Amino acid sequence: MKKNDWKDRLNIVYSTNPDFAYSTDEMEENETLPKQQQKLRVSIEKNHRGGKTVTIIKNFVGTENDIKELGRLLKTKCGVGGSTKDGEILVQGDFRDKVIDILKKEGYTQTK
Repeated sequence: MKKNDWKDRLNIVYSTNPDFAYSTDEMEENETLPKQQQKLRVSIEKNHRGGKTVTIIKNFVGTENDIKELGRLLKTKCGVGGSTKDGEILVQGDFRDKVIDILKKEGYTQTK
């Protein structure tokens, strides 16, 4: 039985071809690289944040769930808030040295 969900066809006006394959804009998630191959970069940013200091972890290659899990671990270990968006982990406050130590203990050896 064909999957004929009308939500998959929201952007299509009309097609007379009964075998027309509707394309969806789903992005494929990258596979998560092993911890030893991740080249994470930790930096501090203060601009455009109302004067608040934020620790940013960049260059994580993997699925959305894995980056959220790593962000949750870092926020818990530092005892602060933060978020994960656009492939970056934001940790509130200046925790650069502590984050690097935590990542190295977790097995992310190529962290700077």
